[in-house]
Amino acid sequence: MTQISYEDWEPIIGLEIHAQLKTRSKIFSRSRNRFGDEPNTNISTVDTAQPGTLPVLNKEAVQKAMRFGCAIGAEVATFSSFDRKSYFYPDNPRNFQITQFYHPIIIGGEIRADVEGKSKVFQLHHAHLEDDAGMLKHFSDFAGVDYNRAGVPLLEIVSEPCMHSPKEATAYAKALKAIMEYLDISDCNMEEGSLRIDTNVSVRKRGEKGLRNKVEIKNLNSFNFMEIGIEAEIRRQVREYTLRPDEDPNLVIPNSTVRLDVDKQETILMRSKEAAKDYRYFPEPDLPPIVLTKEEIEEVRRDLPEMPHDRFLRYTDELKLSEYNASLLVADKRLSDFFENALKECNHPTALCNWITVEFVGRLKDSGIHLPDSGISSEHIGILVKLIDKKTITGRIAKEIADIMVQNPGKDPQEIIKENPNFQALHDVSQIEPIVDQVLSQNMQSVEDFKNGKDKAFNFLVGQIMKETKGKASPDIVKEMLQKKIESL
Repeated sequence: MTQISYEDWEPIIGLEIHAQLKTRSKIFSRSRNRFGDEPNTNISTVDTAQPGTLPVLNKEAVQKAMRFGCAIGAEVATFSSFDRKSYFYPDNPRNFQITQFYHPIIIGGEIRADVEGKSKVFQLHHAHLEDDAGMLKHFSDFAGVDYNRAGVPLLEIVSEPCMHSPKEATAYAKALKAIMEYLDISDCNMEEGSLRIDTNVSVRKRGEKGLRNKVEIKNLNSFNFMEIGIEAEIRRQVREYTLRPDEDPNLVIPNSTVRLDVDKQETILMRSKEAAKDYRYFPEPDLPPIVLTKEEIEEVRRDLPEMPHDRFLRYTDELKLSEYNASLLVADKRLSDFFENALKECNHPTALCNWITVEFVGRLKDSGIHLPDSGISSEHIGILVKLIDKKTITGRIAKEIADIMVQNPGKDPQEIIKENPNFQALHDVSQIEPIVDQVLSQNMQSVEDFKNGKDKAFNFLVGQIMKETKGKASPDIVKEMLQKKIESL
């Protein structure tokens, strides 16, 4: 039996990412661009391709494409134009798609992403504007077409074949998604289909020049499935080439389109891959070209917000967050913005990050509620952390207050403390000292262990005192008093 060695092969991966743009209306008509409405209610004569109707370009879609191009350091073309891409399918009422094949609006650019702790730069080939198709909906005894999505503006972002592992592809896609969210040009909701990813996978012998045939994996609606699909397709191609070493590689793996069988974690052939000539591209006669000035492009570039990688560097360099915590926040723009607002109330970024990402997100995990949607104020979490820093409350008391804040969203932690006398931190030495004496007398072995150099014994004694005071005693006072009493023994 032929031995299959994956180490001898190099995967080559490129991604085509389709992002629906957040515009009020569709790209070539005035119909609403809104997900979730009743089928076939957000349509017009243009969207359904009634005879004699003409498309009119949505300026907002162009501006959002320009913002993306500027953000990734690409060339935003001063001249771009539209073309017709012919294909016949029920969800495409015109029997052609309006896209940009010959002169796209964005050329080149790069995405910086973190891959297993290392920063990598991935190159883009281009990005272009086009309109989306409708949706086929299958029921038990019939199928229907919902044209609400037909004409929704898409930005198709095409990478160079520059990724060499499933993890690199996932890191690139996540970084690109974050950029679009920070620019507020797409909501990138994969479950709703506003971000869709097609992956192109090929493999070649290590050291081999040139590219072999690629296989496109369709309908991957999560980063997890994308990684599984790429891994499965790499395995399949390596296996086929290894088992058929004497055959023409073009016949062993033809250009084709596959889908992922999630249960089997295998890719399944759907159809042979079309070539550009099959789509019969030609210039769109009903739309004039997009002509931009360099001044317009520079104005957009000057107006860009802070980008994810810049925010990551600020968090690690200025706020001294760990790379893990910085990545955790930056990857979720709304949570990162929540953190930014909470920072206005306290000046302890590391502690604040832990309280947001561990304590509060953890408490909400089972409910499935995202912290920014919970009703809990970012200002109140900032105040809670500040109360801990000022020694007004202990960490243990703060956790009980956090429980109440989750149960009563919007309630100020200061108000909670006023309503609960037990949440007042204990600073009175005369009340703490008898408890310290009691713990010492009951744990003389731990005192001896500490004197013999076992630091854990000291922490044990502190824990016992905090337990006796129900977490109310000031840890600083407890530690100072305990130290002095042990030294005097």
